[in-house]
Amino acid sequence: MKYSILAIIFILMAFYANAQDGVVKGKVVDATNNEPLPFVNVVVMGTTIGTVSDLDGNFQLFGLKPGFIRLTSSFIGYKNAVSDEFEVSNANVANITIKMESVEQEIAEVTVRASPFRKTEESPVSLRSIGVGEIETNPGANRDISKVIQSFPGVTSTPAFRNDIIIRGGGPSESVFYLDGIEVPNINHFATQGASGGPVGIINADFIREVKYYSGAFPSNRSDALSGVLEFSQVDGNNEDIKFRGSLGASEVTATLDGPIGEKTTYIVSTRRSYLKFLFGILELPFLPTFNDMQFKVKTRIDQKNELTFIGLGAIDLFDLNTGIEEPDDFQEFILANIAVNEQWTYTLGGVYKHFHDNGLFTLALSRNHLNNRSIKYFDNDESDPENLTLDYISNEIENKLRVENSNRFNTWKLNYGFNTDVATYTNNTYQKRFFGGQQVVIDYDTDLTLLKWGLFGQVSRNFLADDLIVSVGTRFDANNYSESMSNMFDQFSPRASISYNFSSDISFNANYGRYFQLPPYTTLGYKVNDVFVNKENDLKYIRSNHYIAGFEYKPSQIVQYSVEGFLKTYDDYPFSVEDQISLANKGADYGVLGDEEVLSVAEGRAYGVELLARINNQKNLTGNVSYTLVRSEFKDNETDEFIPSSWDSKHLLTAFATYKLKNDWSVGAKWRFVGGLPYTPYDLEKSSFIEAWEASGRPYLDYSRINEERFSAFHQLDVRVDKAFYLKKFTAKFYIDIQNAYNFQAESQDIVVRERDNTGNFITIDNGTRYQLRSIPNKSGTILPTLGIIFEL
Repeated sequence: MKYSILAIIFILMAFYANAQDGVVKGKVVDATNNEPLPFVNVVVMGTTIGTVSDLDGNFQLFGLKPGFIRLTSSFIGYKNAVSDEFEVSNANVANITIKMESVEQEIAEVTVRASPFRKTEESPVSLRSIGVGEIETNPGANRDISKVIQSFPGVTSTPAFRNDIIIRGGGPSESVFYLDGIEVPNINHFATQGASGGPVGIINADFIREVKYYSGAFPSNRSDALSGVLEFSQVDGNNEDIKFRGSLGASEVTATLDGPIGEKTTYIVSTRRSYLKFLFGILELPFLPTFNDMQFKVKTRIDQKNELTFIGLGAIDLFDLNTGIEEPDDFQEFILANIAVNEQWTYTLGGVYKHFHDNGLFTLALSRNHLNNRSIKYFDNDESDPENLTLDYISNEIENKLRVENSNRFNTWKLNYGFNTDVATYTNNTYQKRFFGGQQVVIDYDTDLTLLKWGLFGQVSRNFLADDLIVSVGTRFDANNYSESMSNMFDQFSPRASISYNFSSDISFNANYGRYFQLPPYTTLGYKVNDVFVNKENDLKYIRSNHYIAGFEYKPSQIVQYSVEGFLKTYDDYPFSVEDQISLANKGADYGVLGDEEVLSVAEGRAYGVELLARINNQKNLTGNVSYTLVRSEFKDNETDEFIPSSWDSKHLLTAFATYKLKNDWSVGAKWRFVGGLPYTPYDLEKSSFIEAWEASGRPYLDYSRINEERFSAFHQLDVRVDKAFYLKKFTAKFYIDIQNAYNFQAESQDIVVRERDNTGNFITIDNGTRYQLRSIPNKSGTILPTLGIIFEL
């Protein structure tokens, strides 16, 4: 009946759809001082439809075909520009601002080809821009930006249905995220504390205008990143009418509202709630997740030179266990035995003030973020006996951040400089049973840690040879009051330099060197033994990484890009687990907490490889890319001093995806991913079989003396998607069918290990009752996962 109703809706809408009444209103401004630019030619990219801006820089376009578009602009004395991608509909007016950069008089007559593929003076390599159209229709992603990123070069995706951001062989804790210039600690629900992963993204795709993804060449105003920086630009609310958007996706229902507040202020706000707990309960899955999130943005244009933006992002997550399953199978028993009940909430609130002056932009950003993480576990989920408690963990991470920066342009020079200061509070109350040294021990400590962090940064760039040569040099210094060594900012001296040379209008050579530092996670900073910050006593240091990147870029047309990049990353002072005798870089892609243990800042590593990319962004019909990355990720063995594969040493990454627009607002898309088999560490079944060991964790232990000796088979998956949009006069309706893992590939995972039972259902013990008899079951996962999505916009 559900599909019959949808078919009727499709037929009825077809009689009223496909009018071309789209309207765009916008403004063209100088990118440096925000002054309006009159008499600028504005054209819909890939068409001859256009107009000219008026004396105040305003322009309007009427009668446009609905869909995702970009605008191009041209004006004497300025570089040609391409706008962010945005959607035109019949029901609502689209608003867009185009920023244009001025050029020197001697090159003012030179035609510079504008392109949707972004490149900056500071980051001429390892920077990719992702438009809203790619996010909305990416096959297999279901509008989850974390999954969209996995379509791009150097990003490892895993068959574990997680959104870990693993870039160029780095660990999942090595990236940072910014939302309209405000740092957001994590962008995923059910986050792994101390890392970046989780199964579902928090950020609502309705808010996204564009994403900049850096896999290297980080600008100096971005700190604490070793492998990646992701900058999310959000849309502004509609400045004319109230607009509503509702959607039903793979796991959640979403409502988004935006509109004006007076003449100078706009807002956009959304809320989402999952229905996974209901579905998983029906399917008798052993875990029952529920997530909720809320997001907002309020922007006030005080006048032409001043604007103020407030943003907010928050999530509430509950991960419960389905203990009501009667006679659980091996998989259900394995999950129920080792996964804890988890409650987590997080929020980020921030404000950004911008003042445009004659030569540039002054920015002040103030924010606060808070993560509360609570986990509790009883052995065999039996809460009747307090002695069964194996884990009781509650932690808070609170940061108050201030960043002040100034950006100036003087002819061919660009200068950016500023400072930041953070006040962080970390609290932790932990009770946990662990097994090491042949016996069960109890970890029981309280932490209340306050940190003051500060940093200085600056970067200068200059264009030479009529813009054919661009050079950028920068540095930053970071420090904090955790320890004497960390308080000396000169020990965290972070130089960086970029160069870009255009052999012609189509071909360029680009290179970058950078040294970057990252503070270890708060879970490591605040870990205590006998009421002592043991890692402080061990002289814990910032993690250091040096990047060397070089490559060529070829743009035969405005919409096509080819690139090749080689990269080398070296790591020093990585935290090294005293208990497990491995680098923490090999951990973090599992649920729970990363870094709450004693470590030494002694681990070394490296990642190196080459990336190939072919990309097309044709606004008329075809968008897609093909990328291949050859990557090796290695860390030194503590005993042999030789490099061995890290947990992220996938070797080969190949992704091909494309979306093709058909007639009558239909589109089809497909994405195929191939990831070389990742290394893994086998279980220590002898240690795991001890009753005291098993009762401490409810799961088998890894044999870290054989770190990453084994390797899984390669993983590959095909996702397909079909979209249909109805752009009606009063509202827009969209439907999509997304099928993940279309040919039902079965991915290899680590074995499931359970305790053997006798005929009466009791667990079998051996060695005079000191050990359980364990049984290993091969573990392969994968299923065809279809999703029907619905989006309505009024």
